[in-house]
Amino acid sequence: MDNSHLDPANMTYFFPFEKTHDERAFDDYMHQHWADSFVYSCVYLIVVFGCQLYMAHRKRFELRPYLAFWSGVLAIFSIVGAIRTVPELIWSLSLGFEYSCCSSSYMGQGKVTSFWTYLFVVSKVFELGDTIFIVLRKQPLIFLHWYHHMSVLVYSWYSYSERISTGRWFIVMNYTVHSMMYSYYALRAMKYQFPKWVNMAITSLQLVQMMVGIVVNIVAFNALKSGRECDSSYQNIKYCMIMYFSYLVLFSHFFYTTYIVKKPAVHEKKH
Repeated sequence: MDNSHLDPANMTYFFPFEKTHDERAFDDYMHQHWADSFVYSCVYLIVVFGCQLYMAHRKRFELRPYLAFWSGVLAIFSIVGAIRTVPELIWSLSLGFEYSCCSSSYMGQGKVTSFWTYLFVVSKVFELGDTIFIVLRKQPLIFLHWYHHMSVLVYSWYSYSERISTGRWFIVMNYTVHSMMYSYYALRAMKYQFPKWVNMAITSLQLVQMMVGIVVNIVAFNALKSGRECDSSYQNIKYCMIMYFSYLVLFSHFFYTTYIVKKPAVHEKKH
């Protein structure tokens, strides 16, 4: 039986564009240019806060159709990304939880997940566009939003250059959560109304994502400390733990202030 159309790692079907992806070329590019992510982040902050200053005394833009289209495209991208990467994670788990945290076998020329890892890293630049809609529509821009976008971009580019094993988990979780989050944003932009529990569920999934990220890093750290082979580094684990722990704190604070704390009732001033 000819299995040339299947990924040898998890027997997932290859599409031609996945099989012909030149991982080595992108790998070389990222080794030389991963630090460009700092430049993109600085430009991002200048544009965002410059636009916010520009819009301070101007009427907000509606932009609903454009936001719906933007979020819809990112939702479809994330859904397909999840579909293409989840099978490999399941396959790696069949070899043990530590293997899934310590083997970078999801990367490599001629693997489905190699192509979707490449797209994941590149997409972090495009996702910066989310913030422009917030600023132009004059919605509240919280620290969590721009900090999260900027730090994910830098960490993703830095980690790709090191081909870290824990990236398998981070990529699958991000694709999966974003598939729901951007679908929600797209439908909201089309004026669909959702009960409060839907908002809470999405934020809860983000909190779970942060907690799993921390656990995965602990497993990789323990493997390295015990002298077992693990395709990660103490430095990367340190940066990742700082990032994920900060997300956990910020998302927890957001969840608490948004859904738990009762907002004071606003009373009309009597004349």
